[in-house]
Amino acid sequence: MQISHLREDYRRERLDEGDVLPDPVAQFHRWFAQAREAEAPEPNAMALATSDADGTPNCRMVLLKEADARGFVFFTDYRSVKGAELDATPQAALCFWWAPLERQVRIQGRVERIDPAESAAYYRQRPRGSRLGAWASTQSSVLPNRAALEQQHAEVEARYPDEEVPLPPHWGGFRVIPSHFEFWQGRQSRLHDRLRYRPAEGGGWVIERLSP
Repeated sequence: MQISHLREDYRRERLDEGDVLPDPVAQFHRWFAQAREAEAPEPNAMALATSDADGTPNCRMVLLKEADARGFVFFTDYRSVKGAELDATPQAALCFWWAPLERQVRIQGRVERIDPAESAAYYRQRPRGSRLGAWASTQSSVLPNRAALEQQHAEVEARYPDEEVPLPPHWGGFRVIPSHFEFWQGRQSRLHDRLRYRPAEGGGWVIERLSP
């Protein structure tokens, strides 16, 4: 089959203005809970879009680890391409796709590093192998081969033989502080429902329908 012939006609749900909560973070948590109930694979997986100092875009999948009124948090090696891009241009976009519910959530906002104490608290919860990996890998750097990475991992494992593995100074969290949200519900004949939240003057949010 040709790629152009691949097609799904979404029919599962609808999204009306009266269906959503006035607070977009609360609405996100409502949909996130429903995605988990629907057993969407890795419901916290999100596409993260960044750009470099010249405006060249970049995109990759990361995992959401915290979402509250302060923003949406993920963790990474600060030396990575995304880390360097976010330091240079602290703006980002997120996109969640929950196929079983035919839903998408898009978020835009400014980005800041989280407090090192918060990064350390999360880091201590990670499996030991993941903590060792944060030391072994210089994310996004060129490797001569797989063996070189495995050698670096073995050296780190020998350096930290016990359960205690300290937080690397180059590793931690970023927080996306949303300025806009869009909740998207797939509908029949590509007449999708799209509701956008944007800041209202004086506080709160304006909810408006977008053309599909």
